Amino acid sequence: MGRYRPPVTRSAPYITPEGARALREELHKLWKVERPVVTAVVHEAAKNGDRSENGDYIYGKKRLREIDRRVRYLSKRLDEITVVDRQPEDRDRIYFGAWVTLEDVHGNQHCFRLVGADEIDPAQHKISIDSPLGRQLLGKRLDDEISLAIKGTTAQWLISEICYTPRASNRENPAAD
Repeated sequence: MGRYRPPVTRSAPYITPEGARALREELHKLWKVERPVVTAVVHEAAKNGDRSENGDYIYGKKRLREIDRRVRYLSKRLDEITVVDRQPEDRDRIYFGAWVTLEDVHGNQHCFRLVGADEIDPAQHKISIDSPLGRQLLGKRLDDEISLAIKGTTAQWLISEICYTPRASNRENPAAD
């Protein structure tokens, strides 16, 4: 059997300015800082003779491949993404980059930010616009209700706030759950 992999669905090519800055910083760090250090280690290890049993050489070459793969990905990704650096004209609807506060049936509030696939961070309550919840939220208005099937049950939320500028409370404690 071959190693067939079904085609990966393409994620939305959008990113926030902060996300683009983080990707550029990662690319710079990998290419200008980490790669030269690993290259020097591999060069020195290669001088020691038998490379087949030289751990520094073997693991250094492996790390170089990882760095090069990530550098290729970041370079290509930065060329194809669109930085969304302005707010939508209709701020009453949910679009990319919005901070959205949802209220569940028990009155608990959950705050999320809709971001691109390169910025997903559950710890900071950043969810992808391509996720099931993100797709449900796009285009909705304040006081709209959404429902989503999670693990066999249907969860319902009410959209209680839409904001396009991060408040201090969103940055420090993005969810009041």
